Amino acid sequence: MGQYYKAAILKKNKMTVKSWMYTHDYDNGLKLMEHSYIGNNFVDTFENQLISNPQRVVWGGDYADECKNRKSNIYDRCKDSIKIGPRDVKVDHETYRFIVNHSKKLFVDKISVPEIAHWEGTRIHPLPLLTCEGNGRGGGDFRGDEKNIVGSWARDLISIEAELPKDYKQLKFNLKE
Repeated sequence: MGQYYKAAILKKNKMTVKSWMYTHDYDNGLKLMEHSYIGNNFVDTFENQLISNPQRVVWGGDYADECKNRKSNIYDRCKDSIKIGPRDVKVDHETYRFIVNHSKKLFVDKISVPEIAHWEGTRIHPLPLLTCEGNGRGGGDFRGDEKNIVGSWARDLISIEAELPKDYKQLKFNLKE
């Protein structure tokens, strides 16, 4: 079976969902790799919530583990919070090119993400893959090499920036399926 995802912004405690978005509101598939590419209207609209506005982010899969000391995961916990959308917002990826992890003092430059070989002009969007929980447990999940960074930014403080903060290091995002 396929695993479905919801993109969520969490409160400071990293377990309570503040707001979330649903891919079907944007005519996108629910599976991770059905919507995780640069220029996707769903990811752009979510990304807009993070422009110069650091938030705790997780792309919660319905097969992901339960939150610590809770009987539900982030996907399930979304039902008790504010749903964002639907509205389409385009992000200028050349201006707002940096995905910044303030928790780890790392960044990804979206401009440096390689194209998908079999899908000319298309590049995997780092945000959903870096912040997902539950990858590898269902159809439609990321199956390529370098899986060790997938999910490594989940629940961290993330923003989208035009300029880099000082003393942050670049994470090379070269994932290919």
